Amino acid sequence: MENIKHCAVLVRRPQDIWEGTRTTLGLAVHNIWAYFFVLDIELEVDEKLQENLEWLEEMECACISNREENSRHGFTIMTTELLARELKKMDLVIPFGDRNHSQ
Repeated sequence: MENIKHCAVLVRRPQDIWEGTRTTLGLAVHNIWAYFFVLDIELEVDEKLQENLEWLEEMECACISNREENSRHGFTIMTTELLARELKKMDLVIPFGDRNHSQ
């Protein structure tokens, strides 16, 4: 991964949120610009997830979503078109979950 500088972690299912935040933090610890994308779902934040979100902010990881409700958790809200442009800038995109079953 020596040539990878920008990496997106893409989550579309509630059950993948926790692992998605942990993966994003792990990338940031290894000096990779890590971006956490949450698409099409509203976050349900408990105390443990809130701690991870705070760590993402501390590590300067961008948190991006297409759901307005997630702005209350510090996410930058983008349209699907803008999200697509941002993802094209990444050296690596890590999608979580089964793409055939979004829920």
